[in-house]
Formats: sequence, C-alpha cells, structure tokens
Amino acid sequence: MSETGLDVFDTTLQKTNAWLKELMVELSWEDRHRAYLALRATLHAVRDRLNAGEAVQLGAQLPMLIRGFYYEGWNPAHTPIKARHRADFLHEIERSFPKDLTIDAAWIARGVFKLLESRISHGEIDDVRHVLPSEIRELWPPNSHRAESEFDDVSSLED
Repeated sequence: MSETGLDVFDTTLQKTNAWLKELMVELSWEDRHRAYLALRATLHAVRDRLNAGEAVQLGAQLPMLIRGFYYEGWNPAHTPIKARHRADFLHEIERSFPKDLTIDAAWIARGVFKLLESRISHGEIDDVRHVLPSEIRELWPPNSHRAESEFDDVSSLED
C-alpha cells in the first residue's frame, strides 16, 4: 500500500529514512529528528563552501527529499562563503542544536561525511573534498577511498 499515493514520493521517503537510519547508527543516536538536523546542518555547511557548480553536482546525487532541504535557503550568488576555517564550519553545525550543549559538531560532521562516502559516487566525493579547505577535509573519515596526500598539492591554493 502506498503511503502517499505517489510512487516518487514513497521512494524518496524510503531513501531519506534509510539515510537517516544509517546516520543514526553511525552517530549512536536514537532520535530521527536529531539525525535530520545533523544531516541538514552539515550539508548546508558543505554546500556553502562549494562553488555553485559543485554544489549543484552534489545536490544532483541526493534523494529528492534530502535535495529539497539541501537547497533550502541557498543563495548561489553568496557562495562559496569566506569563512573557510574548521571552527566556522563546526559552529554552523552547532547552531542547529542551540539548546543541546552535548553536541560534538566534529563527530556529527564525520558521521555525515561517512554517510556521504557510502551514498554518493566516489568521483563526486573526490570533487567535493578537493574544493573544501584542508582544515575541513581533515574531518572526512580516515579510511576514505582516497588518501589525503592526493590533495596536499592543492591545499595551499585554497586557504
């Protein structure tokens, strides 16, 4: 039985729930809303540090529902933003949890990055990582399919 009456909506709900469940497992959380906030905040923080073309390419690989909140509030004319340091990146994630003092934004970012590694094409992940500043790239899982040293030659150009 269809939940929404439209297969395309049912499919994106299923995919989104699978992403959230995977993130909940990765972060050892039981709260789906909290996982949604973590995914949304991290995706926004990444998106805002990408040029418009790269942001769109990443967005194209997201399930429709996640793509919707990924683009929410985005102004491509204002990207990439100037705040390119790790502390600024993590602060953006923390802002989504204003009353939760137990939030570890670096842990959240690592969890979302691991989720992206498992769900997005390796080529697109390589492109996104290449564009991000080295301080933020360091948050990607250490067992990523691509060694960090492959990006070292461009780090000085980005910071």
